[in-house]
Amino acid sequence: MTRNVTFRIAGLHHVQISVPPGSEDACRRFWGDLLGMTEVRKPPALRAKGGCWFRSGGLEVHLGVEADFVPARKAHPGILVHDLDALADRLTAHGREVTRNEDFPGYRRFHTADLLGNRLEFMEPTR
Repeated sequence: MTRNVTFRIAGLHHVQISVPPGSEDACRRFWGDLLGMTEVRKPPALRAKGGCWFRSGGLEVHLGVEADFVPARKAHPGILVHDLDALADRLTAHGREVTRNEDFPGYRRFHTADLLGNRLEFMEPTR
């Protein structure tokens, strides 16, 4: 394969996570209230499909309704955070299980799940 390309990947705009119909309130409690992300108004053409979007820093999380929803147990976003321990403490104080895993060189991290069972990873670079 040739690597002679004239473009480059610039970054990641958003992560799409599936949610069941009618789960917007649970999404707002987790992503907005618990994680402190700001809800972003969906474009008019997409509002009727349900779900909701959130933003923090340069990352957006798009929560999209899937009629035959099954929580993602393996596939997951790896979300960079500042002060991993404070986030872990906040999640456990609100009843979320946090599983630490230190086998990723250069990062401290843990896995948890949103209120709908989707697997999430939160990471912080080691200094």
